[in-house]
Amino acid sequence: MYSIEERLKELEGLLVPHGSALVAYSGGVDSSLALAVAARAFPRDSVLAVTSNNETYLPSELNLARDFVDSLGVEHLVVNTRELDNPNYASNPANRCYFCKSTLYSDLAKLAEERGFGCVVDGANADDAGDHRPGRKAAGEIGVVSPLSLAGVDKAEVREMAKFLGLPSWDKPALACLSSRFPYGQEITPEKLAQVTRAEEFMRTRGFRQVRVRHHGDIARLEVGPEEMERAFAEREEIAAELLDAGFLHVALDLSGYRSGSLNAALKKPGKKPKKMLPVVS
Repeated sequence: MYSIEERLKELEGLLVPHGSALVAYSGGVDSSLALAVAARAFPRDSVLAVTSNNETYLPSELNLARDFVDSLGVEHLVVNTRELDNPNYASNPANRCYFCKSTLYSDLAKLAEERGFGCVVDGANADDAGDHRPGRKAAGEIGVVSPLSLAGVDKAEVREMAKFLGLPSWDKPALACLSSRFPYGQEITPEKLAQVTRAEEFMRTRGFRQVRVRHHGDIARLEVGPEEMERAFAEREEIAAELLDAGFLHVALDLSGYRSGSLNAALKKPGKKPKKMLPVVS
């Protein structure tokens, strides 16, 4: 049985041969751990954290991301990406994430080369291999280094290591890209993303930790953690009023509660053809 410190040394060892690292940093616990490991493996000036800021990223997350990077003493670069300009992405096929990550990682690889960083690092962990993650294909094609995945570190161990290091995000709820709030095949637009952003930021200001507002056209399907279900129902009038004002016509509280990737269920339903996937030309 390896100690946490030994596991951290193992992760550092996967990065050290590259000499320096540009880390794709979203602010979540996985990429926070990857960034912290890079900061342990290299001198601070040999690490660059890059955060992609766009309509699919909650504004409140950017401030938290900046604070954490500042605490590590490494350089932080925020880039403004335009995923919605790509019709392959905006049309929301089942492999939507491939087109996002392919563009992002290609841009980061070019930046790393220009700035002299030895590799591009992301926070993918071992559990990501068991879900529908088209973005992993893009990472593999571009040569992104995923130390957590390579070392077999799963989500539970990520949180354990993050807590050991005192990272503020160690118990932070998962927070996927806002495009994951739309059923595959439903076009993603800035206006729809603005609705989701307003709704989820509102829920966060009310103290809900684990929340998703799934966008089903005129219907907002609200997912919260099981332990927060009772409070959401008790506050239903205030919540409904805000979401209706955001532009939805109906607000529904999902009785199943929050489920990671719940919209992926449509891809696995027996007897149902998978949603359209656009061809990838390599």
